[in-house]
Amino acid sequence: MQSEKGDAVKVDPKRFLADLHQLRSFGASGIGKGVVRPAYSQADMDARAWLMERFEAAGLRAAVDAMGNTFGLAEGESLLMGSHSDSQPEGGWLDGALGVIAALEVARAAKEAGGPAISVVSFQDEEGRFGVTTGSAVWSGQMNLAQADGLTDHAGVPLAQARRAMAGMVTGEVDPGRFSGFVELHIEQGPTLDRSGEQIGVVTDIVGIRDMKITFEGQQNHAGTTPMHLRRDAFQAVSAFNTALNDRFRNVVTPTTVWTIGHVTLHPNASSIVPGRARFSMQWRDGDSERLDRMEGIIRETALQVADDMGLTLDYGPMLGLEPVAMDPRLRGALEQGAARVAPGLWRNMPSGALHDATNVSRLMPVAMLFVPSINGISHAFEEDTDEVDLVAGLEVLAHAAAALDQTSTR
Repeated sequence: MQSEKGDAVKVDPKRFLADLHQLRSFGASGIGKGVVRPAYSQADMDARAWLMERFEAAGLRAAVDAMGNTFGLAEGESLLMGSHSDSQPEGGWLDGALGVIAALEVARAAKEAGGPAISVVSFQDEEGRFGVTTGSAVWSGQMNLAQADGLTDHAGVPLAQARRAMAGMVTGEVDPGRFSGFVELHIEQGPTLDRSGEQIGVVTDIVGIRDMKITFEGQQNHAGTTPMHLRRDAFQAVSAFNTALNDRFRNVVTPTTVWTIGHVTLHPNASSIVPGRARFSMQWRDGDSERLDRMEGIIRETALQVADDMGLTLDYGPMLGLEPVAMDPRLRGALEQGAARVAPGLWRNMPSGALHDATNVSRLMPVAMLFVPSINGISHAFEEDTDEVDLVAGLEVLAHAAAALDQTSTR
């Protein structure tokens, strides 16, 4: 029987936690609860095959599109819930996985109760092996499949080659028009909730992001015989760029603005050779689109000045990025109601400094997000964890919201 107005779908915390721990077993690192499950790896393939089985067992129709986005579809129009199940090269067990398994439990419990209709998704390559939230970017039309296929990972593997691993699992494309909205439960991946002792964060908006690769090309040379003043050292250019950039950003950024050089590749990367080439990732995030654009201009101007000063050539990879996104008031309101019932006095509204698939999906439908605490604010690491009491609280807020949205639906 369908829940009465204001009542949550009756989820099963033990079943939810059992599935969450089972998903962790695919790519388990052997260090704590960490996982190694990058997009399109064997562990990722195994996890998605298992998810398809769980979706079917829950009475949902399993579907996989060409990118590898994996769905459990309810009949007719439904509310979509989920996140992603791929991990960082050294990842935690909850990042993305929590949202997928919580969505599965809400969908399963709702179906057992006779409604509401909930579908589930695990988007592919959210963690950016090939770009920025690649799977949901293609599904939402942010980029087409041909563009995505041209992306490469840090090892030079093209996405087109990597996704062949999923060819036998693909069932066809999934029409976004069948969904009324998207709700994503996630760990906070920051310290705010953990430090405050609160259980729930209802997201107000998600910051925007820009990401590109920059290459300085100098002259490879002997490290013992080349005088310092005659060197065209590509790594020294990266160092000079980083120092100058931090200074030039000073009067532009806010305390919540962040920027990162996160991946550097030197050629030939040998101790007795002056590096002739340095390629590095440059990423920056902020809640204001105009500030993101100003930062891009400063980045390009600074790189050009460093290259000119040191006699190097300069090249840029494609610019990837997403705009800041505000959460839908109706979906957000349902999460706030659920938070007030499940965690009275222990929840807050808050922005998301991390990027999520909800940003891409917002191009297609209303979206909202929910956070639970990250112990010590740690994520993207094997130490990532959340107290199971807080995991269940997030699940229950999600279930309350599903029931409330069903009651207020105009379908």
